[in-house]
Amino acid sequence: MSSPREHKRHHPVVEAHRLKRASDIQLRVADAITQFAGSMMFVYIHAVGFAVWTLFIEKSPWPTLTLVVSLEAIFLSTFVMIGQNRAAAFQQAKADHDFVESELELKTNTELTRAIHAMTTELHSRLAPGRIGQ
Repeated sequence: MSSPREHKRHHPVVEAHRLKRASDIQLRVADAITQFAGSMMFVYIHAVGFAVWTLFIEKSPWPTLTLVVSLEAIFLSTFVMIGQNRAAAFQQAKADHDFVESELELKTNTELTRAIHAMTTELHSRLAPGRIGQ
């Protein structure tokens, strides 16, 4: 069983992505807004806010409310696109890393297979001379 102090290992691209996001204040703000906008608390606050607005604040709330909701939709859609671009860049970096690692593994396995074949051939020629190819 692992102790709570042990650091969970992540894919190198995940760790690089996390460090990049943590070092940039703009990205941290965008992440916080996106996280909040995707929560039920966001929905509850808006439901209460819109109800209070339409019932108690303005006699004719629709023109102003429509403007506010439209502006909010513009900004939220921008944050969604930022998130999609970030996710696409992350997936590309991870795919690139995985490709390089798999190519290295394939090269290593090929070299090992050749070495095993050479050793097996040498061993066979020493233990059973004259039998190769019969």
